[in-house]
Amino acid sequence: MAVDTDVLSSVRGSRDLRLLDSAELAGLAARIRRYLVERVCRTGGHLGPNLGVVELTIALHRVFDSPRDPILWDTGHQAYVHKLLTGRVAEFARLRQAGGLSGYPSRVESEHDFIENSHASTALSYADGMAKAFRLRGEHDRTVVAVVGDGALTGGMCWEALNNIGAAGDRPLVVVVNDNGRSYAPTVGGFAEHLTRLRTRRGVRSLFEDIGLDYLGPVDGHDLEALEEAFTRARDLRRPVVVHCVTEKGRGYRPAETDEADRFHAIGVVDPSTGRPAVRGTTSWTDVFGSELLNLADRRDDLVGITAAMLRPTGLHPLARRYPHRVVDVGMAEQHAVTSAAGMAMAGLHPVVAIYATFLNRAFDQALMDVALHRLPVTFVLDRAGVTGEDGPSHHGMWDLSLFRLLPGVRIAAPRDAATLRRELAEAVDVDDGPTLVRFPKGPVGPDVPAVDRIGGLDVLRQAPGGDILLVSVGAMAPVCLATAELLARHGIGVTVVDPRWVVPVDPALLPMARDHRLVAVVEDGHLTGGVGSAVADLLRDHDIGTRLRTFGLAPRFLAAGKRQDLLAEQGLHPEALARQLAGSLDAPDWPVPRAEAGRPRTETEEVVGR
Repeated sequence: MAVDTDVLSSVRGSRDLRLLDSAELAGLAARIRRYLVERVCRTGGHLGPNLGVVELTIALHRVFDSPRDPILWDTGHQAYVHKLLTGRVAEFARLRQAGGLSGYPSRVESEHDFIENSHASTALSYADGMAKAFRLRGEHDRTVVAVVGDGALTGGMCWEALNNIGAAGDRPLVVVVNDNGRSYAPTVGGFAEHLTRLRTRRGVRSLFEDIGLDYLGPVDGHDLEALEEAFTRARDLRRPVVVHCVTEKGRGYRPAETDEADRFHAIGVVDPSTGRPAVRGTTSWTDVFGSELLNLADRRDDLVGITAAMLRPTGLHPLARRYPHRVVDVGMAEQHAVTSAAGMAMAGLHPVVAIYATFLNRAFDQALMDVALHRLPVTFVLDRAGVTGEDGPSHHGMWDLSLFRLLPGVRIAAPRDAATLRRELAEAVDVDDGPTLVRFPKGPVGPDVPAVDRIGGLDVLRQAPGGDILLVSVGAMAPVCLATAELLARHGIGVTVVDPRWVVPVDPALLPMARDHRLVAVVEDGHLTGGVGSAVADLLRDHDIGTRLRTFGLAPRFLAAGKRQDLLAEQGLHPEALARQLAGSLDAPDWPVPRAEAGRPRTETEEVVGR
């Protein structure tokens, strides 16, 4: 039969898939690939990983009975096909959009989704715990399936989990190793070489067998019949089994199968016929960092870059091209990356650990005890800080300021534009007595925002007479703060806007300015609790300055997916909402209500953004 969108829409789980014959399944796989290319190129998302797991996902859902047999995805960005096969075709057009389908498994979307956390190397631990629980509850007919990539197997949590899984041979647990030789980039390390030997040499004993698991494979990850046979054998063994599946990332879409395949791991909106970006010519924060780090490395041979399997996404590829021996990829192992950087610093180098803000959360203990305790010169560069947009709750980098402000001796910079990113990165790598951290958001960098004055280490972006409000702008919030000040100025409220540049520790030059104003307000795109606003509050309190303080940031909850500017506006971090609240703090008598806001009740979000 011809497989079309209607047939794809009619597949809502295992039972529907089992009704299809071999020819129909092959047609379904081809249709899914066309559908993924067509849709993901419109919305952006993780294209390459999902094109590589089409047959694997179909086979899993034919052999196992989801959700009674939980299928856990590590990482969740390879679960698009799983979503399509579990009744979410209609919603897929709004992938990664506000109110639409999540780019990762989502418990509120479907009973087939179990893990929302998209951080790598976690699924095996979830699977171990679920299998233990099923055994204790007497549910012996349930099998837990964990799909883990070869890239994620470079992470330490996987091996902690396998150590436990292999020692308990009486639990039905299937570990599907999706081996495509890469995560964001080619997988590195000794285990990657071991998988290569398993793929290319017959009779090689697997490491999995040595720690107590059965091993099946390698299996052609695009051969439905072979996959179903392997999964059925694994299911029927009723004990922990590894099924090693060899897949091709980006399969079926020529642009994603070329040497540029890594560019299709995650894409923005692209032309599906060519694979080229629909919008070109923008410079990102990541681009600015990468070029400036290369400039610094040209002058300093002690600078080295460290990445956790994300060379290109974090901007280290220019450095790697020119100085390949000065960039280290440790795999998806953030904890190891940080402590390895500490070792490099002990031996006389200055490591620059480039990492997404959300992923450094995983290495807080290492940053605290292995770097800060030893007062080591390690620079952390946090890409995707604050609200990241479409990737959703697990990827927002909103926790970094609250967490890493706790490191004794740390210095944290929040550049507002490309020029300050270059300057503050240079200042960061010049620090030789403790850790530094430079944070910036995802996306294109806007025009430079010049300072009109410098007071101590503070940049004055707008000077106003009258002493009404001192507005402290954190990093990329500078344009929002300047627009807010302009709105207030139209109604006779004087606002001075300052950018601290280095937000931790707070520059004491802020103290006399605070004394000279009726209100101090801090605007940041991080978590309200423990952020820059809290640091400013501590400084004012410690110096007995009674000026009123308002802090504006992100509410203490997980934020959904959506465009960065929309999510900031939802949190009250846009000029109209800020101006209204600041005017209210000064009891401005006739502050106009913007037309879009008139008659709209206050939301819970608006009540918590100001503290």
